[in-house]
Parts: sequence; structure tokens; C-alpha cells
Amino acid sequence: MSFADVLIVGGGHGGAQAALALKQRGFEGRVVLVTREAFLPYERPPLSKDYLAGSRPFEKLLIRPETYWAERNVDIRTGCAAVAIHPQLRSVELSDGNRIDYHTLIWAAGGDPRRLPCEGADLDGVHSIRTRGDVDRIRAQIDGGARRVVVIGGGYIGLEAAAVFRGLGLPVTVIERETRVLSRVAGAELSTFYEAEHRRQGVDLMLGHTVERLLGDGNGNVRAVALEDGGEVEVDLVIVGIGIVPAVGPLLAAGAAGTNGVDVDDLCRTSLDDTYAIGDCAAHANPYADNKVIRLESVQNATDMANTVAKHLTGERVPYNVVPWFWSNQYDLRLQTVGFSSEDDEAVVRGDPDSRSFSVVYLREGRVAALDCVNATRDYAQGRRLIEARSEPDRDALADPEVALKSLL
Repeated sequence: MSFADVLIVGGGHGGAQAALALKQRGFEGRVVLVTREAFLPYERPPLSKDYLAGSRPFEKLLIRPETYWAERNVDIRTGCAAVAIHPQLRSVELSDGNRIDYHTLIWAAGGDPRRLPCEGADLDGVHSIRTRGDVDRIRAQIDGGARRVVVIGGGYIGLEAAAVFRGLGLPVTVIERETRVLSRVAGAELSTFYEAEHRRQGVDLMLGHTVERLLGDGNGNVRAVALEDGGEVEVDLVIVGIGIVPAVGPLLAAGAAGTNGVDVDDLCRTSLDDTYAIGDCAAHANPYADNKVIRLESVQNATDMANTVAKHLTGERVPYNVVPWFWSNQYDLRLQTVGFSSEDDEAVVRGDPDSRSFSVVYLREGRVAALDCVNATRDYAQGRRLIEARSEPDRDALADPEVALKSLL
């Protein structure tokens, strides 16, 4: 048994930033961070981009080197998970049999990849992209001769992976059960553009198709994806990108409130005393989503929530209130998203998608709610100010790429 003034569960961006921010703000207590992985905290977005492509070594993904943590009295324990919380005792049981008592607990465990709910989901050759280990196994299979790739799920992770595989010269099929890609995160205009781009790059997009089961070859290896309509796609390697399940089991078992993740207030506090939750697993009322209770799966959200908690623990009460932002790199396209859009928003296309530099501006009751900017960094930077100001600009001016967005404030 040991003691931590602050115990952080989770070694992703949120957990690492919480430790960093506490030390940067002069916190002198003992900070212990536990992570299920065997590695020090590292960046996650490159996993489906540079690291998968083999163009960025793992050492370049580390958020800080080992000496940095040691010099600041941050004890990082790798290869163990929190399996039970005893809030009355202020104690956490770990998977390695040890126990850590704490004064304050920060839960930053993120989520686990959602599994395909069908037969064959556990065959060899079926992968997710969530950790370094996932990508190492994928690359080992490619190095071993795997050629035919099927990506199940047309969200950002799936499309980023598809772009990388095409860059490696592999034939790729993307299967998406909805009738358009990015259907849960973007409007139809952006979906249409990315569908055309992936097809131009040689990706076989199968939209509106549902996977019924995965078929094996008799040796435990995946050989085909069977579709609900009776079709089959032969495959050596399957990537499943259909979202995550929040990793909050021990928190909920200990009595924390929550359904889709764990509920937190504007200071990221759970319903348990001196227990915070941040990042992908934290359900919060977001002012940029009309105060709907949502989870945001992004580096920005994890980092800013961590900063909120660190400030609160060092005497500064600053509620979490940050404009959401996100990015995605596919081929030579850099998508930057700011704000929070919904399917009911009005979409204004700014510029010509054929030029490969344009933006989609989403209006909610006339005010700017979000922007998707493709190779349009200036729109992204200036559009944030429109969202913060709750601006209601003229639609014709908004659609004219010659009109600077900052002039519409």
C-alpha cells in the first residue's frame, strides 16, 4: 500500500496533462499516475496517422521523457489498471494486487474500442486503433504480407487509417452502415467531399452496408467480411473503428452517477467526494452544445478539463468553458473543426470544394455554431471568434471566401 496526494488513473492526454499542470502550478504534493499500458504517456492522434504510416518513431510520441516525470516527483506506474475504488476509504485497488490510498482522485481512463457485435469479432487479424500495441500488431501483420484491408466504420479514425493504407499501396475497402461517412460528426456537404476524395484515391466505399459476421479460414484468421445483404469481401486485415465504450466501470460500481460515461459538473467533479473525471469518459453539460450533456472524444477536451481540475486543486475556481476543436489529416487534406454542430444546423459552404480549400459554416438559429475547415486555417482561426461572440452574420457575406470572417464580428 502507498499514498498519493493526487492519484491519476489513465496515461492518455488528460492524465498526463493533469500531472503536468499540477506541477506547473506549484503543487508540491505526491502525484501518482497509473496506466494500463507498458509505456509512459504518449500522444494518441498520430497512432492513426504518422505512427501507422511508419513515418514517426514512438520516441517522438512521448509527451515527456522519463527524466522529466522523475524530476517533478510524478510517480508513473505502467502496466496496471484500477480495478476497484473504495471512496469511503479513499483507496484504489490495482490489477497488480497493490493498493493506493489517495486524498484526491482524477479519473482519466478514457475508453475501450467498441467491439463488433457479431460472430468472428475475435478472429486474428481484427484490430482497433487505440493504443501503440494495436498499431504495432497492425504493422507486424502488414510486414508479414497482409494486403487486403477492410475498415469497418466511416468516422475519422477509419478514414485516417484508410488514407494511410492507400499511401502504403494497399487495397482498401471502407464499410459504413450509414449512407454517408462522418454522419455523426459533420454535415452532408463535408461527407460528400470526403467520399469523393477517398474514391479518387482508390478506396472502395461501401455505404449503407451492415456487417453480419466475420469469417475465418479454419486457423483462426479472418478471411472475409460477410454483409447483411449476402455479399462478402475478402480480407487479410480488418480495422474496426465504430467508437468507444467509456472506461468507467470501477467509478460507477463505487457509486458515481453516470450512464454514458460518468457525470461531472463544470469543475469536472463527479458525485463522489474529491473525485474528478476528465476526457473521453466525462459527460458534461457543454455550453457550445446548448448545454446538452455530452462526451467529447478529443485531445482538446482532455487537456482543457485537466487544466480545469489542476486550477481547482491549486486554489483557482475556473469552470470548464472552452470552444471544442478537433483536427484530422487525410492525404494532403487538413481538416480543422471548431465548435459543435448538430444535424439540425443550417450549413453554409464557404468557397469551392473542388479547390480543395473551403469551409462549411454551421448556423444554429442564425448564429455561428461551428465550422469545418478543409485546408483553410484562416477560416478556422477567425471562425472561433464568431462562435465565441455568438455572431449572426449575413449569409451571403459568410459564403464569400473573399470576405474575411473577422470582418463579420
